[in-house]
Amino acid sequence: MNTRFSITRLLVIVVFYLNGAILQSQTIEKFYSISGVVKDKRTEKPVENVNVSAKGTNVGTVTNQDGEFVLKILEHLSVKEIEFSCIGYFNAQVAITKNMAPNQVFYIVPQIIELSQVEVFSWKNPRDLVEIAMEKISDNYSIKPTKLTGFYRETIQKKSIYINISEAVIQVYKTSYMSDVDQDRVQILKGRNLISNRKSDTLDVKFVGGPTIPVFMDIVKNRDILLSQENLNFYSFKMGETITINGKLQFVVIFEPRTISDFPLYYGTLYIDKENYAFTRAEFNVDMSDKEKVTRNMLKDKPLGLRFTPEHITSVVTYRQIENKTYLNYIRNEIKFKCVWKRKLFATNFTILNETVITDIEENNVTRIAPKDAFSTRKALSREAAAYYDEDFWGVYNIIEPTETLENAVNILKKKQK
Repeated sequence: MNTRFSITRLLVIVVFYLNGAILQSQTIEKFYSISGVVKDKRTEKPVENVNVSAKGTNVGTVTNQDGEFVLKILEHLSVKEIEFSCIGYFNAQVAITKNMAPNQVFYIVPQIIELSQVEVFSWKNPRDLVEIAMEKISDNYSIKPTKLTGFYRETIQKKSIYINISEAVIQVYKTSYMSDVDQDRVQILKGRNLISNRKSDTLDVKFVGGPTIPVFMDIVKNRDILLSQENLNFYSFKMGETITINGKLQFVVIFEPRTISDFPLYYGTLYIDKENYAFTRAEFNVDMSDKEKVTRNMLKDKPLGLRFTPEHITSVVTYRQIENKTYLNYIRNEIKFKCVWKRKLFATNFTILNETVITDIEENNVTRIAPKDAFSTRKALSREAAAYYDEDFWGVYNIIEPTETLENAVNILKKKQK
């Protein structure tokens, strides 16, 4: 297996002392906002990770864990509807009106599939289905350079307390999906970092290369993670139950390790569009059966006398279809681990969570990001982003709305920094 861009190579953790840096400015444009919470029509419960988009454009965001969102739309786009889509639900469209109330409730309806009404393909070997989808990447994904605008957030919790919150608006330059990711780059447009200044929290963790996640965690383009002929040999495959995403039927392929490798493998699920065989979603976890092997591949550095134990690494990558092409849409990674000092009895639990949502896509007049402007995989956002807050900080850029818990944590860290 090519390990250059293995997930455990990307999700690098080191222990370090925190500090801050600078940020860039943004041109002010006229826009309006639509906000609210998306709920399940039957249960009345909020639904997370719902795609919220301005219909007829490439502009969008996702709901947070509380089902909340704010969608910012440039006035010149003349958008008439917003659309909601989520795995296992019917799509919903809502007309935009001048008197649309802020923070209103929007409902989506679960889509129940009657298997007797679904055309079922009898795949003797589900790996064949995965390979067909791989062969059709050039048909389903862009073969010319694209520029993606997105929002990235990473949080670090020590036990249940937030000790670091780093956020950034990013631009991603992607070459053709028929090329590798060596020339793909990420640039930080705006950023901020809030950290705990308690002396007991100064010994912390650093997440290296976090904003570059849209380059290396795009499993369709970066096939070194999973989708290469060589990598597929490490796994066994079976079919799962059919489901819908964005109103379209999906084949579900479940995979798990079938052999032993020198590097950690994964187990998870691939979702493949039944009509065009595009990969639309991937959910996968790092196999933790050999934690020492996982540690060797993900830990870059640590102080002498500190024992590091990984507990859980899980990822979700989703794609969004616009007209006849499929684009990267959302990435979420969660890492849980324990640290204990030598001669101490009790370990400290840490959780790193990072999310990236692609909020706009451009394919015309796309220019490369210069190497000097690109964010390095060797850097940590928590050291590069400026540590300040402003109510209008994000301006026209769409973000993932903070949950109530996260908002409270932001306020606490802001007070501590004063």
